[in-house]
Amino acid sequence: MCFCGEGTKYPNRPVAEQCGFHINSPSEPDGPRLTNWTKPDFDNIFTTNTSKPGWCNVDPADAYASKVKFKEDCDCKYDGLWGRFCEVPVSCTCINQCSGHGHCRGGFCQCDRGWYGVDCSVPSVLSTLREWPRWLRPAAIEVPTDMKLSGTLRNLNAFVGKKRPLVYIYDLPPEFNSLLLEGRHFKLECVNRIYDDRNSTIWTDMLYGSQMALYESLLASPHRTLNGDEADFFFVPVLDSCIITRADDAPHLSMQDHRGLRSSLTLEFYKRAYEHIIVKYPYWNSSSGKDHIWFFSWDEGACYAPKEIWNSMMLVHWGNTNSKHKHSTTAYWADNWNGISSERRGNHPCFDPDKDLVLPAWKYPDANALGKNFWARPYEKRKTLFYFNGNLGPAYAHGRPEDTYSMGIRQKLAAEFGSSPNKEGKLGRQHEEGVIVTPLRSKNYHEDLASSLFCGVFPGDGWSGRMEDSILQGCIPVVIQDGIYLPYENMLNYESFAVRISEDDIPNLVKILRSFNEMEVRFKLANVQKIWQRFLYRDSVLLEAERQKIAHGSTADWAGALSQLSEDDVFATFLEVLHYKLHNDPWRQQLDHRKRDYGLPRECLTRSL
Repeated sequence: MCFCGEGTKYPNRPVAEQCGFHINSPSEPDGPRLTNWTKPDFDNIFTTNTSKPGWCNVDPADAYASKVKFKEDCDCKYDGLWGRFCEVPVSCTCINQCSGHGHCRGGFCQCDRGWYGVDCSVPSVLSTLREWPRWLRPAAIEVPTDMKLSGTLRNLNAFVGKKRPLVYIYDLPPEFNSLLLEGRHFKLECVNRIYDDRNSTIWTDMLYGSQMALYESLLASPHRTLNGDEADFFFVPVLDSCIITRADDAPHLSMQDHRGLRSSLTLEFYKRAYEHIIVKYPYWNSSSGKDHIWFFSWDEGACYAPKEIWNSMMLVHWGNTNSKHKHSTTAYWADNWNGISSERRGNHPCFDPDKDLVLPAWKYPDANALGKNFWARPYEKRKTLFYFNGNLGPAYAHGRPEDTYSMGIRQKLAAEFGSSPNKEGKLGRQHEEGVIVTPLRSKNYHEDLASSLFCGVFPGDGWSGRMEDSILQGCIPVVIQDGIYLPYENMLNYESFAVRISEDDIPNLVKILRSFNEMEVRFKLANVQKIWQRFLYRDSVLLEAERQKIAHGSTADWAGALSQLSEDDVFATFLEVLHYKLHNDPWRQQLDHRKRDYGLPRECLTRSL
């Protein structure tokens, strides 16, 4: 991370990447300003001449009063700082904010005495009972009559009653998690929240924030166990969303041996995590890793998982079985995994529905949409037949230039049904009223989704967040991506609330949708309304709400809106899937069930054997 340094008026002011380089003016009206990485711009950022656009010597008060110029391409991007000139120190983002038992230092938890773990949630005998985290409760504890609860208790007999499944979370070295959060060059990268000048929570729209949300929920869950011998599953917390977003800026992440491929670097991290746990822990060999869980949150999920861990359960957002799309589908060359050798990757698909699970992407808690109950809007108020708003490729202004983007699916849709003129001024061949296919981002996006009966779900560079957008606004998802699973699709009955159309049938899209009668459409809408909360990371949000209430004594709008919900969310659904797998995975039937109490009547276990 770079700062202004000695000799400047504000030596601790950050100098983010493009700040110290020349900026080229847009080549067309409203076009982007591009950084010229070959020309340093020291004269401007270090100037004391108030007529030049300075940075390191600009007084914030003068700048806010428009008395001096400043280089607007410089920005306060580093975590833990706020204000246009980074003049206000604020809280950084740490895993579970160190559980209230440590200090967050740029992403790394420095735990208080008597507390341990990546989020300082593991108590020692020095901790008092009142401080014990919820995930260690309920507990029956024998307390001597001559001791007070406010004191430090030692040598107590405690029994912790827990419900299956029990999940053991590896406490990996910081290079796999907290070191990646520390020193982020862009505060919004790979996290689901940051903090403003009042230390209030700002939720990000970073789709990869799901990885942080699930990790934090697991760490704080009553299904967590510190005893690997009693665990049903083992979670290996490698933050690939941070590895990939930081591959080009973190000095401790070397791309030298990976030919610039972030996919190759990420594979190496997962392999090193595997090597760490098989050397340091005794749990892998008992099942050959089948009871282990890994999260691959990036665009193509576990496509580039090292062959050594493929027996495990993969959590992904991209359920490509490779039955049709057999190669890398991303248009970003740095993430392409085609060139990774089979010696490292093996020959596995991206997703195996018999063992893996597609989880929803992160969507920030929108109090406005929740307050208006967009998800519950009835059939009569949904006037648009079909809606899709997103990048449609090179035929449109500012569209992605690569033909491989979205595997060509969005481009085919636009050619048939485009309702906005492309660069040539042409509409889609079959454009018609009530069918909206446009690249022009709506100012009322959620409102538009909630006013539609059917909403498009197509790939981007791998997965996109359109499934979640549709479900959370109560719109029936129309899925077009052959051989690729959506969230929970190997667990839920998608026919009851979604429509799947083959890629070859794109020209018949509207005809197919109009073939559903009103009763069928109402039936699907009603089922969307029944399952929409399973696409919401409510548990993680409410953990943050509780932390903020302790800190500020008040509840934010988003917290109030989500606290009113009661149906199973993403995390509860994930635990239900684990519970199902616990009793139905064929390989587990070879284990001796008599040694464990699964919370089920003995006759149920007998039948399953």
